Amino acid sequence: MTKFIQACIDANEEIALALKGNFDPTWFEKTKVGAGGDVSSKLDLMAESIFVKHLGSFGQIESEESGIIGEGKVKIIIDPIDGSSNALSLFPYYGTSVAKVNAEGILDEAMVVNLANGDVFLTSPDKGVRQGKLFSNHFHLPHRVENAEIGLFEKAYSNPKLVALFSEANLKFRAPGAVALSLAYAYSVNYVVFMGTFRIYDFAAGLALCEGLEVIVEEDYVIVSKDKLIAQKLEELIKQL
Repeated sequence: MTKFIQACIDANEEIALALKGNFDPTWFEKTKVGAGGDVSSKLDLMAESIFVKHLGSFGQIESEESGIIGEGKVKIIIDPIDGSSNALSLFPYYGTSVAKVNAEGILDEAMVVNLANGDVFLTSPDKGVRQGKLFSNHFHLPHRVENAEIGLFEKAYSNPKLVALFSEANLKFRAPGAVALSLAYAYSVNYVVFMGTFRIYDFAAGLALCEGLEVIVEEDYVIVSKDKLIAQKLEELIKQL
């Protein structure tokens, strides 16, 4: 385990412990529009402060909430709470996203965590893509389900015409509302589709975890699947719009 990955785990475990039990009522308060364009909550800022404490020594942090923090040739891209609307609705599908870009401009380490159930997904030079749990030292290859029955369609609510095409093609999906987290589960589900504006905070860590899968990235959509034919079929449907 590298020092950076261990620091990411430490930060996530501290956030998870803070979330254990009832949410602090102040976390639901909104503050200002963050660097990513969404209004930050005090929950987002609480998680951000923990990441800055643990990761600030590794390089410059670029956060969805506060933008650029600190300095350094290494860049650390974070979404302190991925799926914050879910978290603030007490819907258990939310987590964190961290990606490190080294001084040569290569994204070499990343982590996505599901704070609702403790699932950890990481990639590092020494381990490759691995899955595990918070508060556990055991990591393994990601769970892979070859005959998964559902895909994940992020921003489905903004794309009713594509939803209709998916229905006609009998492509079952769920739209859970946390992009990095959905990408982290790409090994187990049938596919992951995102339609909308591409933001680095949503994709840096998630796409880094999709090693060995079929990945299609365009300006306004992203497709990931274990099956190349499924990925191609999804892209054909998108191009019908």
